[in-house]
Amino acid sequence: MTLHLDRTSTDPPLHATGITIRGDSAAADVLGALLHQSGATVSRFPDAGGEPAHADIGGTELAIGWAGPVREVVDEASAQAICGPMHVHGRSSGSPRGLGLDYCGTAAGVIGGTGLLAAVLDGRKSVSTSVAQAALLTVSQYLAAAGAPEAEPAETGPGGPPFRSSDGVLFEVEALDPAVWQAFWHALGVPGRAIGAGWRPFQFRYATASAPLPPELQAATAERTFAELTTLAQRSGMSICELYAHRRAESGAPAFELYTLDSHRPVDRVRGALPLNGLTVLEAGRRVQAPLAAHLLRLLGADVVRIEPPGGDPLRGMPPMCGGISARWLALNRGKSAVEIDIKDTGDRDRLRDLIRTADVFLHNWAPGTAERLGLGAHDLVAVNPALVFVYTSGWAGRLADAPLGTDFMAQARTGLGELLRPADEPPAPSLMTLLDVLGGLLGAFSTVAALLQRERTGRAIRCESSLLAAAELLGLRAKGRPEPGFRRPVLGDGGWHLGRVPVTDDLASIVTDPRFADAVALDADRCPEVLTPWGFR
Repeated sequence: MTLHLDRTSTDPPLHATGITIRGDSAAADVLGALLHQSGATVSRFPDAGGEPAHADIGGTELAIGWAGPVREVVDEASAQAICGPMHVHGRSSGSPRGLGLDYCGTAAGVIGGTGLLAAVLDGRKSVSTSVAQAALLTVSQYLAAAGAPEAEPAETGPGGPPFRSSDGVLFEVEALDPAVWQAFWHALGVPGRAIGAGWRPFQFRYATASAPLPPELQAATAERTFAELTTLAQRSGMSICELYAHRRAESGAPAFELYTLDSHRPVDRVRGALPLNGLTVLEAGRRVQAPLAAHLLRLLGADVVRIEPPGGDPLRGMPPMCGGISARWLALNRGKSAVEIDIKDTGDRDRLRDLIRTADVFLHNWAPGTAERLGLGAHDLVAVNPALVFVYTSGWAGRLADAPLGTDFMAQARTGLGELLRPADEPPAPSLMTLLDVLGGLLGAFSTVAALLQRERTGRAIRCESSLLAAAELLGLRAKGRPEPGFRRPVLGDGGWHLGRVPVTDDLASIVTDPRFADAVALDADRCPEVLTPWGFR
């Protein structure tokens, strides 16, 4: 992986910096890739004393452990089993299932790298995190919903995409508008009752990791060739994507991109207890990717202000609720303030520009081209604030000409993750756990801190971009083909599900009262489960 800068700079944030990384794990590999892309000269050694990774950059050290404050986690498989990913990934199958890739270790590598750059930015001596804490963070939305005082909605159960055509092609579909959903299935002759019954579980699969769809939908696609289905999708506006075979990322494919802009203003801030204290982040995010990135920046000490539409973010009211606010929404947005701005209104866009004058970061995940069309692109806003870090967490980073909608499950399908996540004795299928939205959010936080470090060293404004595509490539960094049959598949026995001798968590709500998690998960003021910060700084 390489760092791409524009013509104004050839000095990435860690240019000419030597870093030693010890460890032979997904966390160490991902950490090494990200720091190399940040300009560092990385020296790798396999032994990290039995832990996933250790890094030393000048006078700052990073330690990534397996367990951290969570007892009994000793490797990737036990992290998935104990901390919840195995349960969430298995919801669409009806029982816990292990992920075929080292997802928790990959997340820990990104989180560790973010903490390391934040420590360097603030002059800290050391930072620590763990694979277990990363695993908990990846299921924080599901944990919040499961532990909420109000019961979770019942639209859960096995089943769901991908679909199969008459000529055997497995594929995903995506629609963000119920009218598009209705038009596509109506064209296939599906009864209106089944179309209507399928929309809600399909729409909420992002929140529940399951999609028990009416059988009429699968039956309808099985009667048409993929070419016919593609034509109907184009006519109705449905996005459709065949499940691709996995290919390793091309050499030089960036996990994130930083562009140093031709703008300069001295930066000063009041430092505090956390590395990003004194910095202000404006977040115009929706769903998971950008809100999670901003959430991590808040955990690092930044003041985060959400830009919400008139009437507020509608996801605030998504059940189950805690203290009158959505539990899932709280998992991503707890502790942020908010202002309501209609970005389609000229006067409100001026209000946004006024806020940007004194902000350090503007972060968004709007549809491609939206910011530029509204006069809110990087060059527009840097004219207002010459020291701004402009962050875009995108779907495809403009790298695929024929890209489908830039959403999690479409990205899983397009990048071939479906065949890597499940063992060879199961059909390929993307996970209904939002793997890439979450990993994309973590990568967005990393790229933001890298950009802040770049700004600190150059005094210039920075535009940076991360993507779901890059998240998928990081996750597949160590892939060596499909996992063997039965890989990481738990067995039901006396006392519940087990993976070998490791008990599998099959009720996320139990994590809140389990003493193993007492220093990693807590209840907030609204009695909503909260995954605590994954970093410890010194």
